[in-house]
Amino acid sequence: MDPRTPCIVGVAQTTYRDSERDAPEPLEIWVEMARQAAADCGGHDVLDSVDSLHVVYPMSWQYDDPPARLAERLGLKDGGRFYSGISGTTSQQLVNQAAREILAGRSEMALITSGEALATKKRLKQRGHRPDWSHRLTEKRPLPFEDPFHPSEIAHKVFQAYVSFAIFDVARRAHLGLDPEENRQRDGEVLARLTGVASNNPKAWFPIAQSARELIEVSPQNRMISYPYTKNMVAIMDVDMGGAILLTSHGKADALGIPLDRRVTLRAFCAAQDPVYVAQRDEMWRSRSMAAASAEALRCAGVTMDDVAHLDLYSCFASSLNFALDALEISEQDTRPLTVTGGLPYFGGAGSGYITHAIVSMVEKLREDPSELGLVSGVGMHMQNHVFGVYSGTPGRLTLPDEDAVQADVNRAPVREIENRAKGAAEVVGYCVVHDREGPSHGVAVCDLPGGARCYANVSDPDIMASMQREEWVGRAVELVPGDGEVNLLTS
Repeated sequence: MDPRTPCIVGVAQTTYRDSERDAPEPLEIWVEMARQAAADCGGHDVLDSVDSLHVVYPMSWQYDDPPARLAERLGLKDGGRFYSGISGTTSQQLVNQAAREILAGRSEMALITSGEALATKKRLKQRGHRPDWSHRLTEKRPLPFEDPFHPSEIAHKVFQAYVSFAIFDVARRAHLGLDPEENRQRDGEVLARLTGVASNNPKAWFPIAQSARELIEVSPQNRMISYPYTKNMVAIMDVDMGGAILLTSHGKADALGIPLDRRVTLRAFCAAQDPVYVAQRDEMWRSRSMAAASAEALRCAGVTMDDVAHLDLYSCFASSLNFALDALEISEQDTRPLTVTGGLPYFGGAGSGYITHAIVSMVEKLREDPSELGLVSGVGMHMQNHVFGVYSGTPGRLTLPDEDAVQADVNRAPVREIENRAKGAAEVVGYCVVHDREGPSHGVAVCDLPGGARCYANVSDPDIMASMQREEWVGRAVELVPGDGEVNLLTS
C-alpha cells in the first residue's frame, strides 16, 4: 500500500443538550473538538503536524477570519486555510479535498471541524439577548450558498428546502403510482427506522424512538410544515453540536505513533451535480447525479452495495433518503440501518456540519467493526449537489474518481427551460402545500407547459390546497393566470 494513502486517525463530537446551560460559541467548540480529536489519535505531536485547516461555515455566527482565529488558538504552524460555504455536502467534500492533497504529497495532516450553537442563540433571543461572541465580522456578507437561486424560484417562494424536497417527494410518489396517504405512511416508516438509531445514541438531539404514525399524524405538537411533511419529519437545525476529523497518511500516522486500530481508511469518494434549479430536472422523481456519483464511488472502492455493512444516508427529508435508496438500489426489505447517527431530524442537522458527525460516527463504528465497509452520503441545496464517501476499518488503496466523466454523463440528460411568466394550459409535475401555525398558507407547483418548458406556480385557493392534500394532482391539467409581481397562479 502507498504510505501516502489517507486515513482518518482522530475524531471527536459533542452535543450540548442541557437546555439550562448555554453552549460555547462556535470558535470554542472548534478548539475543544480539535483537541479531543488529537487526543483520540493515541499518537504524539498530532496538532503540531497539522498543515491544512478546514472550517465548516457556522450558521450561528459570522467571524471575521474563522480559520485564522482557530489556527491562532490551537497554535498551528503555517499552512493551508480553508473556509467552506453552506451545503449538506461540505464535510465530505473537505475530506475529499484534503485526501487529494495528502495522496499527492502536498499535505501531511488535515483538520476538519464544524460547530453550531443555534439552539443557544435561539434561547438567548427568547430571553431578549444577543450573543456576545468573539471576533464578529463587522461588515455584513451574503450567505455563501453553493448555487444561486432562480428569480422565479424567489418569486414563488421555492428557496426553502422544506418546499423543494416536498415537491420531489410528491413527484416520486406519482411516478411510483402510490396513493398519497400510502406514500406518507411509507415516508413515516423509513423515518421511524432512523429514530430507532437515534434512541440509542446519547449524542442525538431527540434520542426517542417513534412510530410511523407518531411521525406523520398531525397534532398541535406535530403540525404540518409543508405537505406531505409534518414537523417530526423534517431536519432540526436549532442544535448545539460540534465535531472534528483529523486526516493524515498511513506513513505519517506511523511516524506519529498512531496505532493501527485508531485508523479508518478513505477508500473512495465521488461528487456530482444535478441541474441547479428544481424545475430544470427532467425527471423530478429521481437524482441522476446521486446514482452516478454513488456508482463511481463504489467502483473506485472495488465493491458493491452488498459489501457495505454500515450506511449514513443524508436524511434532511424523506425524499432525500428515498432518492438515495433508489439510487443505491436498496430495497424496502433490506434490514441494514440507514444511519449511524439517527439522521438529521432526530440526531440533529447541525447546519453544514451534519456530515462531520456522520463521518465521526462511521469512524467509531468501523473501529468497532474493522472488517466491514461504511458509506456516507451528503446532499446540498435543493437536492442538486451530491457526494459519497466509502470507508474501511482496515487499510486499503484510495482510488480517485473520474468526476469529470461522471458529471459529463449526468449532463447528457435533458434540462428543461424555465419560463418566469406563464399563462393558460399547463400540467402539474410536482407540488407541495406550505402551512403556517394557522393552517395552509399557499401551495407551490412545478408545471409542464405545452412547448416543453417548465414554470413555477403558486396556489392561493383554499379548496385547491385542500384537494391537493387529499388527491393526486400530478398529471392534472390546470390553468395558469397572472398573479401579483412575477407570480403565476394555478387555478383548477
